[in-house]
Amino acid sequence: MDDEASLLPRKLQAALEQALEQRNEIINQDSDSESDDEYNSLNSLVSEAFIRFFLETMGHYSLFITQNERGERVLQREAFRKSVASKSIRRFLGVFMESQMFAGFIQDRELRKTRAKGLFEQRVDQYLEELPDTEQSGVNKFLKGLGNKMKFLHKRN
Repeated sequence: MDDEASLLPRKLQAALEQALEQRNEIINQDSDSESDDEYNSLNSLVSEAFIRFFLETMGHYSLFITQNERGERVLQREAFRKSVASKSIRRFLGVFMESQMFAGFIQDRELRKTRAKGLFEQRVDQYLEELPDTEQSGVNKFLKGLGNKMKFLHKRN
């Protein structure tokens, strides 16, 4: 809808765009010699960028799930949104939390509580262990880590 620039937090949007651009550059440079392993590595890198995006914006959601008087587990929406230090991420969450995608995300996460943990849940656990760091340093670690992975993949080719 061409509203990404006004909705997505600038640093996280830039990191996602960089991952996609660098992936395309690497593919274009090595299009004749690309093996399945290299292609899968590049796809994993892009997947990792999106996982980190969601971890940075919503990885702490479970800290704001409480039980109401009827025993239902509910998200303390405003406390969840206000717990984020970054104004741009809070703004994004304000819009995203009103979407059907967010409602489905929370519902799916709650249903998964009784099943084996998927990749996202495993990564949320890791993220929550690192959470005492400030929010902004988490974003910066994400950007730096993404850049290092891109450099590594580019050197391998």
